[in-house]
Amino acid sequence: MRWIASLVVNSIILIVVAGYIDTFHLESITAALIASFILSILNVIVRPILIILTLPVTVLTLGLFLFVINAITLMITQGIMGDSFVIEGFGTAMLASIIISVLHLLIQKVIIEPLQEKKKK
Repeated sequence: MRWIASLVVNSIILIVVAGYIDTFHLESITAALIASFILSILNVIVRPILIILTLPVTVLTLGLFLFVINAITLMITQGIMGDSFVIEGFGTAMLASIIISVLHLLIQKVIIEPLQEKKKK
């Protein structure tokens, strides 16, 4: 159930990013859901491999290289999806990666953590 909720939240975030960045296009809500699904699979399979391979660079940049890894996974997702999900350039993918990370952090701190604390009480 948490995974499905995560897919929906990721889809909403992708739609928000597509609304604000002109060079980041999603064809529909269905495309956002599919992109979210593919991105979650890539985050489980490809992202750990990329993190291990780039560990020295990630340490030297104090973790900022993780934004590049996120941008790479976004570009791979775009490559898999074709015309329904288009990112026009790696710079756009980097900007989207940063925005997506910030939105995830905000949602985690403002919505999810307070709800989890209410469940504990």
